[in-house]
Amino acid sequence: MNTHSVTIKQSASTTRYQKVLLIDDNSMDNLINKKLLANAQFAADIFAHESAIETLAYLKNEAIEHLPELIFLDINMPGMDGFQFLDEFAKLSVEIHKKCKIIMLSSSDSFKDLNRANKNPFVKKFLNKPLTTPILNAIQI
Repeated sequence: MNTHSVTIKQSASTTRYQKVLLIDDNSMDNLINKKLLANAQFAADIFAHESAIETLAYLKNEAIEHLPELIFLDINMPGMDGFQFLDEFAKLSVEIHKKCKIIMLSSSDSFKDLNRANKNPFVKKFLNKPLTTPILNAIQI
């Protein structure tokens, strides 16, 4: 499994969030989204995982204060998709649930995916790819 935890750091005083995690098996999407988030001064610390399974291990083993405030979660990934990740995320501690807010990302325009995401208590928003600066500016979580 590949972890691309290349981190983009910015001054926390000029960003909306301290730490953001991207979960997407597409390394190019991760690179583009990291640059977009950095240019929009969205987060001070931006990193990515290419595996939902790997991310669950990270969430279980990292100290709460080091976890991301916001997770952008892709739906379609091999091994474990975004919905399977949410099922496993539900089994994690309440502290993790409170700290990590999830925004689901999809290139799909399926109403089934949208409805399923909207019914999940951990999904705060469902956004279509690609992310854009106006979309980021509209996020209030």
